[in-house]
Amino acid sequence: MSDPTALPNFPPPPDEHPLRGLVLDALQDLGLEPNVDADGDVAFKANDQQMFVRCLEKEVRIMRVFGQWKLADPVPQDKIMQLSVCNDINLSMTMVKAGLGNDALVVTSEHIVTSDEAVKQLLGVSVQITLATVQSFHERIVKLAEHIAEQKRQQQNPEQQQNKENDSE
Repeated sequence: MSDPTALPNFPPPPDEHPLRGLVLDALQDLGLEPNVDADGDVAFKANDQQMFVRCLEKEVRIMRVFGQWKLADPVPQDKIMQLSVCNDINLSMTMVKAGLGNDALVVTSEHIVTSDEAVKQLLGVSVQITLATVQSFHERIVKLAEHIAEQKRQQQNPEQQQNKENDSE
C-alpha cells in the first residue's frame, strides 16, 4: 500500500529523456506500473517479476530490458554448469543474452530504437522473451543436473548397468 503523504515519483519531462518517456508511456499502455528508480532505470513488475529498462540516449538510442534472479534450489550451485547453460541459451536464442553476476542470473534484451512507434512493440516482446529465457534457463539446468547425476550413477554401478543390458537381451 502506498503512503498517501509521500511525494509521487514523477518522471522527468519527455524532452529531457525522450526514450525513457516513451518507455514509461508504453509500459503504462501495457498495463504495467513503471517507476523511475534511483539509477534512472525504469522499474516495473511483469508476472510478479521485477524488471528494468535502461535507456541510453546518445547518437544511437538503445533500450535494454533486463532482470536479475537469485539462483537457489533446485538450481545447482555449480558455476561451470550455470555458465554452460547461459552459453547454450546465448547460442540458441535471439534477442536475449544470459549471464551471471553477483550470484544471480541476469537476462537482457537490447534493441536499437529507430522509431518512436516501435517502442511499445519492442517492450512487449522483450518482456516476454526475457521471462521465457529465465524459465528456459531453469528447465535446462535442472535437466542437465539430472543427466549428470544419471551418468554418475551409471559410472558408480557398472555391474548393475551390465546386468540390465544382459537381462534385456
